[in-house]
Amino acid sequence: MHAVAAVVVFIAAYVLIATEKIHRTKVALGGAALMLLLHVTDAEKAFFSEDTGVDWNVVFLLLGMMVIVSVLRQTGVFEYVAIWAAKRSRGRPYRLMVMLVVITAVASALLDNVTTVLLIAPVTFLVCERLGLKVVPYLLAEVMASNIGGAATLVGDPPNIIIASRADLSFNDFLVHMAPMVIVLMVVFCLLCRWLFRGAFTYDPDRVAEVMQLREREAITDRRLLIQSLLVLGLVVAGFVLHPVLHYEPSVVALLGAGLLVAATKVTTHQALEEVEWPTLVFFAGLFVMVGSLVETGVIGEVSKAAADATEGRLGAASMLLLWASAGLSAIVDNIPYVATMSPIVSDLAGQAGPDGQVLWWALAFGADLGGNATAIGASANVVVLGIAARNGHPISFWTFTRYGLVVTVITIALTAPYLWLRYL
Repeated sequence: MHAVAAVVVFIAAYVLIATEKIHRTKVALGGAALMLLLHVTDAEKAFFSEDTGVDWNVVFLLLGMMVIVSVLRQTGVFEYVAIWAAKRSRGRPYRLMVMLVVITAVASALLDNVTTVLLIAPVTFLVCERLGLKVVPYLLAEVMASNIGGAATLVGDPPNIIIASRADLSFNDFLVHMAPMVIVLMVVFCLLCRWLFRGAFTYDPDRVAEVMQLREREAITDRRLLIQSLLVLGLVVAGFVLHPVLHYEPSVVALLGAGLLVAATKVTTHQALEEVEWPTLVFFAGLFVMVGSLVETGVIGEVSKAAADATEGRLGAASMLLLWASAGLSAIVDNIPYVATMSPIVSDLAGQAGPDGQVLWWALAFGADLGGNATAIGASANVVVLGIAARNGHPISFWTFTRYGLVVTVITIALTAPYLWLRYL
């Protein structure tokens, strides 16, 4: 009975988010409240369970990085990078998009994709404003590139960390098995952008001439604060990369960095917190409770197990089904709890298949990471970008995102399938 209630509430919430009749934060909070009211879950499981509760690591990672970005914004560094990018691309819209997309993908492989979009989005708004370009296509291209680029490494996307822990895979394993295909996918994605966003590439020679005359160094308004901010950001990035050695969660590293930056600089608490996307953080909390309820009642586990049983032990069929099913389910629910639920099942299947069974882990990773591009709530980075866009007066609807995201997801998964088949099967 609880499973039926969980499915009904989640589907209703998903429809309301998709139709945008009610703000998604209200929907997420209402859905979470209903899950608690109907005893589908309880406070212990919703707020404190590692498997079915709010993922506070994600929430506080976002909060910490939002504070750091808020302080960075006051230095003028985003204006500097915007002018630099515009000048290096000579104001050519498509060339600029490729440059921003590649920077985003590389940064997402080194950081996590949420942190990357928090840093690149302010630059995008500024450079598009300077050149008179539509900002939404650039934001969409960047967030999709962040999800693709994040698949390349162990630290690039949270599901990869879960998979590495369960399958005993190292940072180098991801580089060897995931990164080569991610590079191919990024080349294809850059070419795809030319077609997907063809209506956005309008060239204004007058605006370009103005930008080319600007000196980017003059954009820096507080050099001392910039040095302090970049030093703290560097320490935070090092903390992310050294997670396997230091054993500090990314959320802890981000909060320590934010606290250090506010304490050591002249920035006031109000200034540091004014750029925080509070509705986005609350949306995540509500969404985690709803998805956790699906996990708690066994709905996601049953769907995943049914998909695994359908292959009847055939490794090739299991890999392909796992790849496509993971992409489909990660488009609907957050890929973090999905991967956490699927990992024990994949571990059993991989164990039964012997050494060749490792392909199942790569199928799960590719499917979950790339499937996040399909819808506006498929990945954490998507939700963050939608929140930033709305805050800056350029709202992106659920269907606008999904219209482009579905195309990108289908093409990237379709290209990954033969890669897995030829390399491992």
